Amino acid sequence: MVISYSCTAGTKLAWILSLLLILVAATQVHGVSPGGFLNIDCGLTNRSTYNDTDTTLTYVSDTEFVEGGNGKSYDIMAQYIADATNEQEKTLRSFPDGQRNCYTLPTNSSKKYLIRATFTYGNYDGLNSSEKGSLFLFGLHIGVNFWATVNLTNWGSSDTMYKEVITVAPDKFISVCLINLGSGTPFVSTLDLRELDGAMFPFLNLSVSISHLARQRYGSVDDYITRYPTDPFDRFWEAALRYKFPFLNMTTNQDVTKLPGNDDFQVPMPILQKASTISSNFSEFNVSVIFPDNMKNIDNINNIDYRSLELLPIFHFADIGGNNQNRTFDIYNDGNLMFPNYIPPLFRAESTYQSGKFLRKRGLNFTLRKTPSSELQPLINAFEVYSLVHTDNLTTSPDDVDYMKEVKKYYSYTRNWNGDPCSPREYSWQGLACDYANGNKNPRITRINLSASGLIGGLHIAFMKMASLENFDSSCGIPPTPCTGLYPLEAVLERLEFAGKSAEQEDYSIYEEEAPLHIDIKRFTYAELKLITNNFQSIIGKGGFGTVYHGILENNDEVAVKVLVETSIAESKDFLPEVQTLSKVHHKNLVTLVGYCQNRKCLALVYDFMPRGNLQQLLRGDIENVWTYGHRYRELRSSKQDSRYDSSLNWEERLHIALDAAQGLEYLHESCSPSIVHRDVKTPNILLDKNLVAKISDFGLSRAFNAAHTHISTVVAGTLGYLDPEYHATFQLTVKTDVYSFGIVLLEIVTGQPPVFMDPQTVHLPNWVRQKIDKGSIHDVVDKKLLDQYDATHLQTVIDLAMNCLENASIDRPSMTEVVSVLKVLFTVAVSSEKRSVTSTPQEKNVMDADIPRQFHLMISGATTTSYDNEGSSSQSGPTGGMSEISYISGR
Repeated sequence: MVISYSCTAGTKLAWILSLLLILVAATQVHGVSPGGFLNIDCGLTNRSTYNDTDTTLTYVSDTEFVEGGNGKSYDIMAQYIADATNEQEKTLRSFPDGQRNCYTLPTNSSKKYLIRATFTYGNYDGLNSSEKGSLFLFGLHIGVNFWATVNLTNWGSSDTMYKEVITVAPDKFISVCLINLGSGTPFVSTLDLRELDGAMFPFLNLSVSISHLARQRYGSVDDYITRYPTDPFDRFWEAALRYKFPFLNMTTNQDVTKLPGNDDFQVPMPILQKASTISSNFSEFNVSVIFPDNMKNIDNINNIDYRSLELLPIFHFADIGGNNQNRTFDIYNDGNLMFPNYIPPLFRAESTYQSGKFLRKRGLNFTLRKTPSSELQPLINAFEVYSLVHTDNLTTSPDDVDYMKEVKKYYSYTRNWNGDPCSPREYSWQGLACDYANGNKNPRITRINLSASGLIGGLHIAFMKMASLENFDSSCGIPPTPCTGLYPLEAVLERLEFAGKSAEQEDYSIYEEEAPLHIDIKRFTYAELKLITNNFQSIIGKGGFGTVYHGILENNDEVAVKVLVETSIAESKDFLPEVQTLSKVHHKNLVTLVGYCQNRKCLALVYDFMPRGNLQQLLRGDIENVWTYGHRYRELRSSKQDSRYDSSLNWEERLHIALDAAQGLEYLHESCSPSIVHRDVKTPNILLDKNLVAKISDFGLSRAFNAAHTHISTVVAGTLGYLDPEYHATFQLTVKTDVYSFGIVLLEIVTGQPPVFMDPQTVHLPNWVRQKIDKGSIHDVVDKKLLDQYDATHLQTVIDLAMNCLENASIDRPSMTEVVSVLKVLFTVAVSSEKRSVTSTPQEKNVMDADIPRQFHLMISGATTTSYDNEGSSSQSGPTGGMSEISYISGR
């Protein structure tokens, strides 16, 4: 018989800390934190320091640690202050501005540290963000690498979450950064820094850090949390609380010593003097870490399964039974034997782990099972689980970091320069360009643009010390205000000893790649791109791929110039597939590739300009704030063509866009040999020209596919919410992968909703549509911006078509040719109805109720309706004989 024990990763600290009854060691000086401790109360303003009542640790304000004085200090709401279990819960610092805001904590280079952040929301902003059901989360970085996601969705306002990381300090400081993910304002209540003994966690180094998932102690424990001073490093040990039969608790007053030289984890003796075992009627028990629902939600949203984490379980044992009977057991992880025939030493501490080896694609379930020869049942004293923190991003060259800090301090610069200047790329400092060409070396700063900054003063010597700096722009950009005291570009470059050359005069032709791509499209030089884009002046889009600039060719044709972040074909995963695909395919519903640039300083793609942006922006109605093509679009809207550039889409326009996109995919699947699978069909990748003609874009993930056999891909590509479940499960790529994604696009066109959203929990759009229709009618799912100006029979047909595209098995989905056939009929009928309406007496369009038999649908399909049961599965009735409606339409 198996008995399970479950613990929760990220326990709610508010009710944990209320149980603390910590005795202060007699040797501690009151109010003085031990060496290597830094205790920061974030948002503390009314006094500089205070001593915590329970631990006597001294807490200080965060003002000298938060970079640039960013953020705002708040108290939690009065109704929660009364219930606060310590002073730290009462204040916080919130960061409403900027994507990344950082704290800089003082460290000793190469020392090991435990860093803990706590978060008590307390409804400080009056928005009730944690309890109203909407997504409320933000990210944490340690240095330049991802550490954890703080997900407070459906979290109690008075509860406290904590996150811990154990890392090696790379320098004399370490950064903790809060990342705005667009789903709630980041904030932090406390930051704790604890220096660890150098012998602890021997597998840690500058490339290996670990994030805490669980840390438990066993046996009969009075306090739910054991921390400082019992643990001299102030680790939080949560009580396992297994006090009921068949579990048995063990306690000893006898010393539990450690083996000589074993300082790997230094578990406190009071923890090792207690343990849990199990009744002799049982042979095994489980220890598992359970993720709460809100953590599961964020894993799904970020397309991260907890099983993808690389785990390090650590077991702490000491046999405190006090007799010589044999106690031997095996330790399993998800049924896989980890440690066979383990015998815990008598009254000696031993930590068992796989020498820094991380478990991959394994769960968080561990079984301790008695061996047949053992006389006693398994026991456990303490248990920890950590996940590997990936250190894929390299910090900027330390010299460049120091120089930029001097610049920032010298000019008292208030621009949102936080954390590392160049890394990660998506959060690099505004106005800087960095060289990432050598992937295994620290990036260097190559360009600095301080235009429009209004800086006053002489040129700081730090600029002249930066060996990699190639381009410096100090112009104000606010005519006729002068940039008093700043050096012109030529003088800067002269001081930097660039042989008197300015950036405008540099001969970029020497960087042109000699080997052409042997494709039949124009190859632009870097100098031509500068001319086309007016020196890269007008940014119309940004993303992880790089930056998109507006350009005008000699014939006055407008183009979009996508400059990739990579500067060589070897670095870029998207450049060659996109160039090779678009140079061979030509269709009115595929974006046109005008040319490319292959220069060791610049890798770029030149497309036809699409002034209406992308379908996602039009459907969401956020044209005024779009990041793609937004600037140029606003120019067009302010022109005489204003009415033509209205952001709303009527029913006929939506059908036309769907038909255009379907025809583009049909061409890739049916007219190309071999067929081409796009692999990333989604509304942001459907661009629109000035006449609302839709064109499929972004072919960086596309793959050629031979229908004679499925293509096996070792990595599933695509975007969350649009991913084909069959492809995700089997890695077998077919053209039906695009059909599934297009089904999501169709539902977005109808509903205006994103593929994944909160309602109030995280929901996938197809499930939301099914649930709404089951409880009401099709009218409940229609985009409110349509204002009932649609035909219910047409609407039902589109929804049926989308659901057919979303069948779990690819063989049950229609082809894109079949999809095009249905949409063509729909669009033709819709346009004809509109014309008849215009020529007759003006009247409101008749909107038929969804319950009325769909004569139109029956006319084109010969099939009866498709219904969706409560489980979301589809069923059909009528004369189709089990054949899908779409198949019947095509006459198959």
